[in-house]
Amino acid sequence: MYIGRFAPSPTGPLHFGSLVAAVASYCDAKAHEGKWLVRMEDIDKPREMPGAADDILRTLEAFGFAWDGEESKSKILYQSQRSQLYEKALAELQSKNVIYPCTCTRKEIADSSHLMGIEGAIYPKTCYQKIANLSTSDFNASVSLMDTASQRINVDDAGLITFKDVIQGDISQNLARDIGDFILKRKDGFIAYQLAVVVDDAAQGVTHIVRGADLLDSTPRQIYLQQLLSLETPHYAHVPVATNAQGEKLSKQTLARALDITRPTIELFEALSFLGQHPPEAIKNATLDEVWRWAIANWQLANVPKSRSLVRNHT
Repeated sequence: MYIGRFAPSPTGPLHFGSLVAAVASYCDAKAHEGKWLVRMEDIDKPREMPGAADDILRTLEAFGFAWDGEESKSKILYQSQRSQLYEKALAELQSKNVIYPCTCTRKEIADSSHLMGIEGAIYPKTCYQKIANLSTSDFNASVSLMDTASQRINVDDAGLITFKDVIQGDISQNLARDIGDFILKRKDGFIAYQLAVVVDDAAQGVTHIVRGADLLDSTPRQIYLQQLLSLETPHYAHVPVATNAQGEKLSKQTLARALDITRPTIELFEALSFLGQHPPEAIKNATLDEVWRWAIANWQLANVPKSRSLVRNHT
């Protein structure tokens, strides 16, 4: 069975960019007569806005979204409540000798790295090289740093990660060259997104992931973790990210306007248009049920623009 999901982070209210991802994942799941789950990715507590999670759920309901499975308004899956699962996955990776403690600061990395990847400076494996030269007793002592240091994964053996994105096409990434050893657990104790999302997608049985193209470059990292943890790799489809006229991704940082729950059909019309679905103008004045019936019945993932980003055009 097709199982999709929408996984917002409660760092602020939903905006148009959030709506685009939600509409795409919802329509694709329902068009395949599948399930659509909602997961609150609230693992980064320092970035969380008080009350944002409840506001997100109220907005989804106001726009007519209905999630499936065990998830209901009172039983959404919250990442902040799943630390035991993440620690279990970390322990499994540690048993494979692919993670190591890292005490380097961002400034130290920037000052010492001479290689640039797709997301900036590549970690020069400073702490890994130190550990590789330790005696057995000193190595065992270094492992005790796991509780106070960041934990990185060694990607030397990852090779070339390739996958076919339904929208963006064939994607290839050499993790060692393009990304470098990335963090799985931060120094402050919080699990990194890359590991949490892999564990949760597998636990929820997610088979298809439809999300924004801002996460396209993260996908090879997640596939590598899936391989190491012997987990199934879902099908991926990354829709264009909505930007403002300056080309900036709509977000809290770029002062994106919160969705207007008093005009959901107009906002849905704009989202469907952005996704290349060509909804009729009449939808703006239709009921929510009518909008969703049309959207699901006429959904064509193949019509979504094959671009990583698009400027939002207001109607």
